[in-house]
Amino acid sequence: MKGELLAPAGNLAKLKLAFYYGADAVYAGGRNFSLRTFADNFSEEELEEGIAYAHARGKKVYVAANIFARNFDLKGMGTMLRRLDEMGADAVLISDPGAFLLCREVAPDLPVHISTQANTCNALAAKFWAEQGAKRIVLARELSVAEIAEIHSVCPFLELEAFVHGAMCISYSGRCYLSDYMDGRSANRGACIQACRRQYRIQAREEGAEDFYDVEEDGRGAYVLNSKDLNMSGYLEELERAGVVSFKIEGRMKGEFYLATVVNAYRRILDGGDKDVLGRELLACAHRDYTTAYELPHAQSFEGAQTQGEYDFAGIVRGYENGRVLVEMRTRFFEGETLEILTPFAHFGEKIAVSGLKNADGERCDDAKLVQAVYSFDCPFALCEGDILRRKRA
Repeated sequence: MKGELLAPAGNLAKLKLAFYYGADAVYAGGRNFSLRTFADNFSEEELEEGIAYAHARGKKVYVAANIFARNFDLKGMGTMLRRLDEMGADAVLISDPGAFLLCREVAPDLPVHISTQANTCNALAAKFWAEQGAKRIVLARELSVAEIAEIHSVCPFLELEAFVHGAMCISYSGRCYLSDYMDGRSANRGACIQACRRQYRIQAREEGAEDFYDVEEDGRGAYVLNSKDLNMSGYLEELERAGVVSFKIEGRMKGEFYLATVVNAYRRILDGGDKDVLGRELLACAHRDYTTAYELPHAQSFEGAQTQGEYDFAGIVRGYENGRVLVEMRTRFFEGETLEILTPFAHFGEKIAVSGLKNADGERCDDAKLVQAVYSFDCPFALCEGDILRRKRA
């Protein structure tokens, strides 16, 4: 398949990890103006380094500036847009018409992608943005594959991007005020507290009494605002035929293990791997129950359960020397136990027994118990920095 694999990059280390596992492009946010202010995000210097790193490898970086901008944001946003143009960012993500106009004024050569926050749901809206000079539309998540195909038929000259994996917002195209109402933190300015993920109860009040009632969906309680996670791994060909050129993974706040696992699986599927076998990989990391949401002909569905996934993240490879692998520990592991390799290379899925375990001082030990300490042990495979070792849960 020819489509672009677009991965989240919550910081510079994750940008590099996403490219290592096969992403063609990443989307990132600076310290201001993006919708993930709780992610690590990028300083100006880190963005510049990340863009240079990407371009040296033939990859792309798209930078989010997709808040619903207020008057007091515009001066700083204008400065940011100029700098992104100077750095050579491959595009900026914008949801607000005023921000779009500002970008055209201060950085007319900077490509603009219209964020999913703009909830582009029809062909005329897509055509409107194209006529303003937008290069790409990140489609509203509420669209079906058939509707995407209609938009493409009217605007074949416009790039279409669609989310294929990750958390789903309960509100229409992410336009939620629940976080702002409950905690004073605006989701539309990047500070969502994910109040929709909580368990809710009904309170009945009358004079002299207050009663609470559980709204039960199952034995775990009621999660009536909590969406399942999107998983379109089995339908990428259908999306490509409908006109999608970029397959987007959600998750700028997700960890290294999630990012590596999901990007690796989608990369291998796009390269012709067995989508059913590789789809099992998406059970390896923490996730909510999966859904194809609106893109296939059934409605979005809701569920509170989240599994921790089928694997633990044991550690990330930091080097390989003289038949021994150097591993930065993430979850405790022991001499003699078996770990599995997660890598973009041929030894993906191979198993190795931990043998000759030593700590950072070169002393023999039976237990890798210090988080982020570097341990070494014998390994028959020449692993690379960025490879991950994982443990199958019992």
